[in-house]
Amino acid sequence: MRTLCSSTLIGEFFVIGFAGLVAMKDDSLTTSTVWWVCGIAMVLSVLLCGMITRPGGVQLGWALQIALIASGFFVPTMFFLGAVFAGLWWASVHYGRRIDDIKARWADAQAAGASAGPDAA
Repeated sequence: MRTLCSSTLIGEFFVIGFAGLVAMKDDSLTTSTVWWVCGIAMVLSVLLCGMITRPGGVQLGWALQIALIASGFFVPTMFFLGAVFAGLWWASVHYGRRIDDIKARWADAQAAGASAGPDAA
């Protein structure tokens, strides 16, 4: 799960940065406000890469997805991109957990085969 979720979060890092560049063109937003908000979101996306397997890591990832979608009120394209990344986040969590389960079962089967010894065949 960690690899898939981290890949999604790193992709979001770049999307947030590019959205910040677009948001700077909005006259109602100051440059410092845009970069404070985008900077915090970018740092959070990188920090979440290391927190995925910890308690609350996935939930913080969902909070980031909601914030990305909500950023569409300032950069309308983010409604679409936020939804795409929310879908990718769901797939990363869902299929990542399935892959982790399969790996664990395979490791258990390998351990059981090794403990049976060479005469088990």
